[in-house]
Amino acid sequence: MEYKIDKTTDGKTVLEVMRGVLGMSRATIKHLKFLENGIMLNGAHVTVRRTVTEGDVLSLAVEDRENPEKLTPCALDLNIAYEDGDMVIPDKPSDMPTHQSFGHYGDTVANALAYRYAKAGVPFVFRPVNRLDRNTSGLLLIARNRLSAATLSKAMKEQRIRKKYIAVLRGRLPEDSGTIDTYMRRTAQSVIVRENCGEGEGGDRAITQYRVICRSDTHTLVCASPITGRTHQLRVHFASLGFPIEGDDLYGEESPLIGRHALHSFSLTLPIPSSGEEMTVTAPMHGDMYSLCKAVFGDSLLDADPHILKKILPETEEDNNEKRSVQTRTV
Repeated sequence: MEYKIDKTTDGKTVLEVMRGVLGMSRATIKHLKFLENGIMLNGAHVTVRRTVTEGDVLSLAVEDRENPEKLTPCALDLNIAYEDGDMVIPDKPSDMPTHQSFGHYGDTVANALAYRYAKAGVPFVFRPVNRLDRNTSGLLLIARNRLSAATLSKAMKEQRIRKKYIAVLRGRLPEDSGTIDTYMRRTAQSVIVRENCGEGEGGDRAITQYRVICRSDTHTLVCASPITGRTHQLRVHFASLGFPIEGDDLYGEESPLIGRHALHSFSLTLPIPSSGEEMTVTAPMHGDMYSLCKAVFGDSLLDADPHILKKILPETEEDNNEKRSVQTRTV
Protein backbone atom coordinates (compact mmCIF):
# COMPACT_ATOMS: atom_id res chain seq x y z
CA MET A 1 0.00 0.00 0.00
CA GLU A 2 1.03 3.61 -0.54
CA TYR A 3 0.33 6.56 1.73
CA LYS A 4 1.06 10.12 0.61
CA ILE A 5 2.30 12.43 3.35
CA ASP A 6 0.20 15.61 3.68
CA LYS A 7 0.25 18.67 5.93
CA THR A 8 -1.26 16.76 8.85
CA THR A 9 1.55 14.20 8.91
CA ASP A 10 4.45 16.47 7.86
CA GLY A 11 7.27 16.23 10.41
CA LYS A 12 6.14 12.95 11.95
CA THR A 13 8.28 9.83 12.05
CA VAL A 14 7.44 6.81 9.95
CA LEU A 15 6.54 5.00 13.17
CA GLU A 16 4.12 7.76 14.18
CA VAL A 17 2.42 7.54 10.79
CA MET A 18 2.19 3.76 10.91
CA ARG A 19 0.90 3.63 14.48
CA GLY A 20 -1.09 6.82 14.90
CA VAL A 21 -2.41 7.46 11.39
CA LEU A 22 -2.65 4.02 9.78
CA GLY A 23 -3.45 2.23 13.03
CA MET A 24 -0.96 -0.60 12.53
CA SER A 25 -0.32 -3.03 15.34
CA ARG A 26 3.16 -3.54 16.81
CA ALA A 27 3.16 -7.06 15.35
CA THR A 28 2.48 -5.76 11.83
CA ILE A 29 5.19 -3.10 12.10
CA LYS A 30 7.68 -5.69 13.37
CA HIS A 31 6.77 -7.95 10.45
CA LEU A 32 7.37 -5.14 7.94
CA LYS A 33 10.71 -4.24 9.51
CA PHE A 34 12.12 -7.65 8.64
CA LEU A 35 10.73 -7.78 5.09
CA GLU A 36 12.94 -6.80 2.19
CA ASN A 37 11.49 -3.48 0.98
CA GLY A 38 8.87 -3.74 3.73
CA ILE A 39 9.06 -0.01 4.58
CA MET A 40 9.99 2.35 1.74
CA LEU A 41 9.96 6.15 1.50
CA ASN A 42 10.07 7.60 -2.01
CA GLY A 43 11.39 4.28 -3.30
CA ALA A 44 14.20 3.90 -0.75
CA HIS A 45 14.32 1.66 2.31
CA VAL A 46 14.02 3.58 5.60
CA THR A 47 13.76 2.82 9.29
CA VAL A 48 10.71 3.74 11.36
CA ARG A 49 12.69 6.60 12.94
CA ARG A 50 12.86 8.50 9.63
CA THR A 51 11.02 11.85 9.60
CA VAL A 52 8.61 12.40 6.70
CA THR A 53 7.83 15.56 4.73
CA GLU A 54 4.71 16.69 2.91
CA GLY A 55 4.67 15.13 -0.56
CA ASP A 56 6.65 12.01 0.44
CA VAL A 57 5.19 8.64 -0.51
CA LEU A 58 5.38 5.92 2.14
CA SER A 59 5.15 2.40 0.67
CA LEU A 60 4.36 -0.53 2.99
CA ALA A 61 4.45 -4.17 1.83
CA VAL A 62 1.27 -5.30 3.57
CA GLU A 63 0.13 -7.46 0.64
CA ASP A 64 0.56 -11.21 0.91
CA ARG A 65 3.61 -12.54 -0.91
CA GLU A 66 3.05 -16.28 -0.73
CA ASN A 67 0.21 -18.74 -0.31
CA PRO A 68 -0.14 -20.94 2.77
CA GLU A 69 0.95 -24.50 2.09
CA LYS A 70 -2.09 -26.32 3.50
CA LEU A 71 -4.91 -24.43 1.74
CA THR A 72 -5.87 -26.30 -1.43
CA PRO A 73 -7.39 -24.23 -4.27
CA CYS A 74 -10.69 -25.81 -5.39
CA ALA A 75 -12.98 -24.71 -8.23
CA LEU A 76 -16.22 -24.11 -6.32
CA ASP A 77 -19.22 -21.95 -7.17
CA LEU A 78 -18.98 -18.83 -4.98
CA ASN A 79 -20.63 -15.50 -5.74
CA ILE A 80 -18.73 -12.35 -4.78
CA ALA A 81 -20.84 -9.47 -3.47
CA TYR A 82 -17.95 -6.99 -3.13
CA GLU A 83 -14.21 -6.96 -3.71
CA ASP A 84 -11.27 -4.54 -3.55
CA GLY A 85 -7.59 -4.78 -2.71
CA ASP A 86 -8.24 -4.87 1.04
CA MET A 87 -11.20 -7.21 1.39
CA VAL A 88 -13.55 -9.61 -0.35
CA ILE A 89 -17.17 -10.24 0.65
CA PRO A 90 -18.53 -13.55 -0.69
CA ASP A 91 -22.22 -14.47 -0.69
CA LYS A 92 -21.83 -17.93 0.85
CA PRO A 93 -24.07 -20.85 -0.18
CA SER A 94 -25.87 -22.61 2.64
CA ASP A 95 -24.05 -25.91 2.18
CA MET A 96 -20.50 -24.52 2.26
CA PRO A 97 -18.39 -24.29 5.44
CA THR A 98 -16.46 -21.07 5.99
CA HIS A 99 -13.07 -22.60 6.72
CA GLN A 100 -11.34 -25.97 6.65
CA SER A 101 -11.98 -28.43 9.47
CA PHE A 102 -12.07 -32.19 9.95
CA GLY A 103 -13.94 -33.70 7.00
CA HIS A 104 -13.97 -30.38 5.13
CA TYR A 105 -10.63 -29.87 3.40
CA GLY A 106 -11.80 -29.04 -0.11
CA ASP A 107 -15.36 -27.69 0.03
CA THR A 108 -15.02 -24.41 1.94
CA VAL A 109 -15.08 -20.68 1.24
CA ALA A 110 -11.34 -20.70 1.96
CA ASN A 111 -10.74 -23.29 -0.81
CA ALA A 112 -12.92 -21.37 -3.28
CA LEU A 113 -11.11 -18.07 -2.66
CA ALA A 114 -7.71 -19.76 -2.85
CA TYR A 115 -8.69 -21.00 -6.33
CA ARG A 116 -9.99 -17.58 -7.37
CA TYR A 117 -6.74 -15.81 -6.51
CA ALA A 118 -4.44 -18.60 -7.70
CA LYS A 119 -6.17 -18.33 -11.09
CA ALA A 120 -5.51 -14.58 -11.06
CA GLY A 121 -1.88 -15.11 -9.99
CA VAL A 122 -2.45 -13.27 -6.70
CA PRO A 123 -1.07 -14.65 -3.37
CA PHE A 124 -3.83 -15.28 -0.85
CA VAL A 125 -4.00 -15.94 2.88
CA PHE A 126 -7.45 -16.70 4.31
CA ARG A 127 -8.21 -14.06 6.96
CA PRO A 128 -11.91 -14.21 7.93
CA VAL A 129 -13.13 -11.27 10.00
CA ASN A 130 -16.42 -13.04 10.75
CA ARG A 131 -17.79 -16.52 10.19
CA LEU A 132 -21.12 -18.14 9.34
CA ASP A 133 -22.39 -21.57 10.31
CA ARG A 134 -22.19 -24.04 7.43
CA ASN A 135 -25.95 -23.94 6.77
CA THR A 136 -26.31 -20.18 7.16
CA SER A 137 -26.14 -18.42 3.80
CA GLY A 138 -25.05 -14.89 2.96
CA LEU A 139 -22.34 -12.31 3.41
CA LEU A 140 -18.91 -13.07 4.86
CA LEU A 141 -16.13 -10.53 5.43
CA ILE A 142 -12.61 -11.66 4.47
CA ALA A 143 -9.52 -9.43 4.78
CA ARG A 144 -6.97 -9.64 1.95
CA ASN A 145 -3.87 -8.42 3.78
CA ARG A 146 -2.45 -8.08 7.30
CA LEU A 147 -3.27 -4.39 7.64
CA SER A 148 -6.90 -4.64 6.56
CA ALA A 149 -7.31 -7.69 8.82
CA ALA A 150 -6.13 -5.66 11.81
CA THR A 151 -8.24 -2.64 10.83
CA LEU A 152 -11.42 -4.64 10.26
CA SER A 153 -10.94 -6.75 13.40
CA LYS A 154 -10.59 -3.54 15.41
CA ALA A 155 -13.74 -2.16 13.79
CA MET A 156 -15.56 -5.38 14.67
CA LYS A 157 -14.54 -5.13 18.33
CA GLU A 158 -15.67 -1.50 18.39
CA GLN A 159 -19.06 -2.55 16.90
CA ARG A 160 -18.51 -0.41 13.80
CA ILE A 161 -19.33 -3.41 11.62
CA ARG A 162 -23.07 -4.03 11.60
CA LYS A 163 -24.67 -7.23 10.34
CA LYS A 164 -28.31 -7.91 9.50
CA TYR A 165 -29.93 -11.29 8.97
CA ILE A 166 -33.32 -12.46 7.83
CA ALA A 167 -34.79 -15.49 9.55
CA VAL A 168 -38.02 -17.42 9.18
CA LEU A 169 -39.29 -18.37 12.64
CA ARG A 170 -41.70 -21.16 13.39
CA GLY A 171 -44.73 -19.67 15.11
CA ARG A 172 -46.36 -16.24 15.21
CA LEU A 173 -44.08 -13.94 17.21
CA PRO A 174 -46.39 -11.39 18.90
CA GLU A 175 -43.98 -8.47 19.41
CA ASP A 176 -43.24 -6.24 16.41
CA SER A 177 -39.70 -5.58 17.64
CA GLY A 178 -37.50 -6.23 20.61
CA THR A 179 -34.09 -6.81 22.17
CA ILE A 180 -32.93 -10.17 23.49
CA ASP A 181 -30.23 -9.69 26.13
CA THR A 182 -28.79 -12.82 27.78
CA TYR A 183 -25.56 -14.56 28.66
CA MET A 184 -24.54 -17.54 26.53
CA ARG A 185 -22.22 -20.51 27.07
CA ARG A 186 -21.48 -24.01 25.83
CA THR A 187 -23.60 -26.75 27.32
CA ALA A 188 -21.86 -29.24 29.59
CA GLN A 189 -22.77 -32.10 27.24
CA SER A 190 -21.45 -30.66 23.95
CA VAL A 191 -18.69 -28.49 22.51
CA ILE A 192 -21.11 -27.40 19.75
CA VAL A 193 -24.44 -26.67 21.43
CA ARG A 194 -24.93 -23.32 23.18
CA GLU A 195 -27.40 -22.25 25.84
CA ASN A 196 -28.51 -19.13 27.68
CA CYS A 197 -27.34 -18.74 31.25
CA GLY A 198 -27.32 -16.21 34.04
CA GLU A 199 -24.69 -13.54 34.63
CA GLY A 200 -21.66 -15.05 36.37
CA GLU A 201 -22.47 -18.60 35.22
CA GLY A 202 -19.62 -18.91 32.74
CA GLY A 203 -21.20 -17.23 29.74
CA ASP A 204 -20.60 -14.17 27.60
CA ARG A 205 -23.17 -11.46 27.10
CA ALA A 206 -25.24 -11.87 23.93
CA ILE A 207 -27.49 -9.10 22.55
CA THR A 208 -29.82 -9.34 19.55
CA GLN A 209 -32.17 -6.69 18.21
CA TYR A 210 -35.00 -7.69 15.88
CA ARG A 211 -38.07 -6.41 14.09
CA VAL A 212 -40.84 -8.30 12.33
CA ILE A 213 -41.10 -8.00 8.55
CA CYS A 214 -44.31 -10.01 8.12
CA ARG A 215 -46.34 -12.83 9.70
CA SER A 216 -48.63 -15.67 8.79
CA ASP A 217 -50.66 -17.88 11.10
CA THR A 218 -47.76 -20.31 11.37
CA HIS A 219 -44.53 -18.34 10.79
CA THR A 220 -42.79 -14.98 11.30
CA LEU A 221 -40.18 -13.33 9.08
CA VAL A 222 -37.76 -11.16 11.08
CA CYS A 223 -34.80 -8.89 10.44
CA ALA A 224 -32.27 -9.57 13.19
CA SER A 225 -29.16 -7.60 14.14
CA PRO A 226 -26.67 -9.33 16.44
CA ILE A 227 -25.00 -6.60 18.48
CA THR A 228 -22.57 -9.19 19.84
CA GLY A 229 -21.20 -12.10 17.83
CA ARG A 230 -21.62 -15.28 19.87
CA THR A 231 -21.65 -18.72 18.24
CA HIS A 232 -25.23 -19.72 17.28
CA GLN A 233 -26.47 -16.49 18.86
CA LEU A 234 -29.56 -15.90 16.70
CA ARG A 235 -30.48 -19.59 16.72
CA VAL A 236 -30.31 -19.83 20.52
CA HIS A 237 -32.03 -16.49 21.11
CA PHE A 238 -35.10 -17.13 18.98
CA ALA A 239 -35.41 -20.70 20.24
CA SER A 240 -35.34 -19.35 23.80
CA LEU A 241 -38.36 -17.17 22.99
CA GLY A 242 -40.24 -20.27 21.85
CA PHE A 243 -39.93 -19.38 18.15
CA PRO A 244 -37.03 -21.42 16.73
CA ILE A 245 -35.70 -20.78 13.25
CA GLU A 246 -37.48 -22.99 10.72
CA GLY A 247 -35.40 -26.06 9.86
CA ASP A 248 -32.99 -25.69 12.79
CA ASP A 249 -32.56 -29.32 13.86
CA LEU A 250 -30.20 -28.34 16.69
CA TYR A 251 -32.39 -25.87 18.57
CA GLY A 252 -35.75 -26.71 17.01
CA GLU A 253 -36.62 -29.47 14.56
CA GLU A 254 -36.20 -30.47 10.94
CA SER A 255 -38.56 -28.93 8.38
CA PRO A 256 -40.42 -30.47 5.44
CA LEU A 257 -40.17 -27.08 3.70
CA ILE A 258 -36.42 -26.38 3.74
CA GLY A 259 -33.35 -28.57 4.15
CA ARG A 260 -31.45 -26.27 6.54
CA HIS A 261 -32.12 -23.56 9.10
CA ALA A 262 -33.75 -20.57 7.40
CA LEU A 263 -31.15 -17.92 8.23
CA HIS A 264 -29.44 -15.58 5.75
CA SER A 265 -26.93 -12.76 6.25
CA PHE A 266 -28.26 -10.11 3.86
CA SER A 267 -26.59 -6.83 4.90
CA LEU A 268 -23.11 -5.83 6.03
CA THR A 269 -22.20 -2.24 6.93
CA LEU A 270 -18.55 -1.49 7.56
CA PRO A 271 -15.79 1.13 7.27
CA ILE A 272 -13.61 0.78 4.16
CA PRO A 273 -10.11 0.04 5.55
CA SER A 274 -8.27 2.45 3.24
CA SER A 275 -10.49 5.48 3.86
CA GLY A 276 -12.72 4.86 6.87
CA GLU A 277 -15.73 5.72 4.69
CA GLU A 278 -18.79 3.65 5.61
CA MET A 279 -20.32 1.33 3.03
CA THR A 280 -23.14 -1.23 2.97
CA VAL A 281 -23.21 -4.43 0.91
CA THR A 282 -26.42 -6.45 0.49
CA ALA A 283 -27.29 -9.87 -0.92
CA PRO A 284 -30.87 -11.12 -1.41
CA MET A 285 -32.08 -14.42 0.04
CA HIS A 286 -31.21 -17.62 -1.81
CA GLY A 287 -33.67 -19.81 -3.69
CA ASP A 288 -34.57 -22.24 -0.90
CA MET A 289 -35.47 -19.44 1.52
CA TYR A 290 -37.43 -17.63 -1.18
CA SER A 291 -39.44 -20.79 -1.85
CA LEU A 292 -40.03 -21.20 1.89
CA CYS A 293 -41.24 -17.60 2.21
CA LYS A 294 -43.66 -18.00 -0.69
CA ALA A 295 -45.02 -21.19 0.86
CA VAL A 296 -45.59 -19.87 4.40
CA PHE A 297 -46.33 -16.16 3.80
CA GLY A 298 -47.93 -16.05 0.35
CA ASP A 299 -49.12 -12.61 -0.73
CA SER A 300 -48.61 -11.17 2.77
CA LEU A 301 -44.89 -11.08 2.03
CA LEU A 302 -45.50 -8.45 -0.63
CA ASP A 303 -47.31 -6.22 1.89
CA ALA A 304 -44.14 -5.80 3.96
CA ASP A 305 -41.91 -2.71 4.02
CA PRO A 306 -40.82 -2.20 0.38
CA HIS A 307 -37.47 -0.78 1.51
CA ILE A 308 -36.39 -4.06 3.07
CA LEU A 309 -38.10 -6.20 0.42
CA LYS A 310 -35.86 -4.56 -2.19
CA LYS A 311 -32.83 -5.84 -0.27
CA ILE A 312 -33.96 -9.35 0.62
CA LEU A 313 -36.06 -10.55 -2.34
CA PRO A 314 -34.68 -11.68 -5.69
CA GLU A 315 -36.00 -9.65 -8.62
CA THR A 316 -37.87 -12.61 -10.15
CA GLU A 317 -38.45 -16.28 -9.46
CA GLU A 318 -36.34 -17.20 -12.48
CA ASP A 319 -33.20 -15.50 -11.23
CA ASN A 320 -33.61 -16.04 -7.47
CA ASN A 321 -30.57 -18.32 -7.42
CA GLU A 322 -28.45 -15.94 -9.46
CA LYS A 323 -29.38 -12.41 -8.39
CA ARG A 324 -26.69 -10.76 -6.25
CA SER A 325 -25.78 -7.18 -5.32
CA VAL A 326 -22.30 -7.29 -6.86
CA GLN A 327 -19.73 -4.52 -6.51
CA THR A 328 -16.08 -4.85 -7.51
CA ARG A 329 -13.06 -2.57 -7.32
CA THR A 330 -9.90 -4.56 -8.04
CA VAL A 331 -8.69 -8.11 -7.59
